[in-house]
Amino acid sequence: MAAVVRSGGGLYAYERALARAGLTPVAGADEAGRGACAGPMVAAATILSERKSRHITGLRDSKLLTERAREELYEEILAKAVAVAWVEVSPAECDALGMHVADITALRRAVLRLSTPPAFVITDGFPVDGLGVGGVGMWKGDQVVACVAAASIVAKVTRDRIMKAYEADYPGYEFAVHKGYCTPLHQTHLDSLGPCDIHRMRFENVRRATKVEQP
Repeated sequence: MAAVVRSGGGLYAYERALARAGLTPVAGADEAGRGACAGPMVAAATILSERKSRHITGLRDSKLLTERAREELYEEILAKAVAVAWVEVSPAECDALGMHVADITALRRAVLRLSTPPAFVITDGFPVDGLGVGGVGMWKGDQVVACVAAASIVAKVTRDRIMKAYEADYPGYEFAVHKGYCTPLHQTHLDSLGPCDIHRMRFENVRRATKVEQP
């Protein structure tokens, strides 16, 4: 049976269509921190309940939500989801793999850590192989698919908490403010203090701050 997404079905339309085709449960996966030049990349995967009483209202791409809204939805996702998993890819591993491979690797690891095996997987942006089930990479998936939006929130909140904790370990960089992204504030501290252990040396702005050429 084909999975037909009905127009106007809302954020859960893809999960419902796949369920009608016998592909359930559906997992969504997304990452946070791919574009940062410091800190880990975090990927998360979620399987949401098909029961309407456990649907989560207000789900959106994490980047379109306020920090307070993300935190509130994060707690609701943990309370109502069938399964949630996340993984952290260290800055050193991001450097070793390159950002695209690190992204795919993180998404795969997050899905494989789910306590409930999915029958189908929707990943944000890029397709991911090696999952053992069918799947699709969906552009802007975190804006149109509930389980992917939920994964984006889990990944973002988890990574933000990690970066806030680094504030005490690496004073002066203000990681709690910019979260390791390449902002003017971050660059000012990077140029003044040089890179620390959680900076990604593949990034040109980080290499410039060390005056060390990478192969």
